[in-house]
Amino acid sequence: MNIDRIQAKSQEIVQEVERVIVGKDETLKKAVLTLLCNGHLLIEDIPGVGKTTLAKALAKSIGGEFRRVQFTPDILPGDVTGTSVFNQRDAEFSFRPGPIFGNVVLVDEINRATPKTQSALLEAMEERTVTVDGETRRLPRPFFVIATQNSVEMTGTYPLPEAQLDRFFGRVSLGYPSRESEIDILSRQQVSHPIELVSTIIQPEELIELQNEVRDVFVHETIRAYIVDLVRATRESPHLLMGTSPRGTLHLMRAGQAQAAMNGSEFVRPDDIKATAELVLAHRVLPRAEARARGETAEDLIRKVVETVRAPVPVS
Repeated sequence: MNIDRIQAKSQEIVQEVERVIVGKDETLKKAVLTLLCNGHLLIEDIPGVGKTTLAKALAKSIGGEFRRVQFTPDILPGDVTGTSVFNQRDAEFSFRPGPIFGNVVLVDEINRATPKTQSALLEAMEERTVTVDGETRRLPRPFFVIATQNSVEMTGTYPLPEAQLDRFFGRVSLGYPSRESEIDILSRQQVSHPIELVSTIIQPEELIELQNEVRDVFVHETIRAYIVDLVRATRESPHLLMGTSPRGTLHLMRAGQAQAAMNGSEFVRPDDIKATAELVLAHRVLPRAEARARGETAEDLIRKVVETVRAPVPVS
């Protein structure tokens, strides 16, 4: 395990993507952390804040193949996974891969498709395979899904089912840029789009190595117990109708490992878990109606849980 390499490469990727996504350093770090954990990212935001640009820039920075799926109400599962097409010349069926066969796959406006099409992503995201006509095919490695979602209050959207949400490692929001950042964006894009200037930092094979090395970051038994206590607290919270799944427990540990490695540490500290709790847990919980009426978001309630669960003494 080479912690220095993980830290250096992750910082370089963040800095490279910052050439096109201005003033969103923390969000970019969370995106790269998700990538290092071999997870998938859900970006929930309004249109036009740079979600597609972020996905393209990440794909270029890791030297991966970028594919895009634009979800609409009439899109079918086969439009995502691929279909078998009859070849008249050979008198047999041949498989035509869908856009899911890429290294970085942008699923744009995922909540505009019907639940049936949304569910087509479940196997791909969890198993890294696609099954069509009874035959299972492996997806490329690395495989990173970035899905964008508009607010469910917007016209023509379908709420994502809990099973789908749980497949995402983390959820982030870009939000509007600051005044200074928006002026900078105008300056940078006056003549050309800076996405053309993004360089490849690592190759896909090296990214896979980094993903494997992140798993070797040491997690003390007290940290594992702390992670479980945090997750159990979401299940027992009077403000939450649904708590975090066991998959969320595992993802929180992975996030802590990646956070530690990106900070140059060979072991996970309680602060690493606290720093990633909102990213990993907020989209997996369901606030009660009373909490929503008070204007409390899932992120607010996760912060309350973190504040109430006692952290262990940092391991030295």
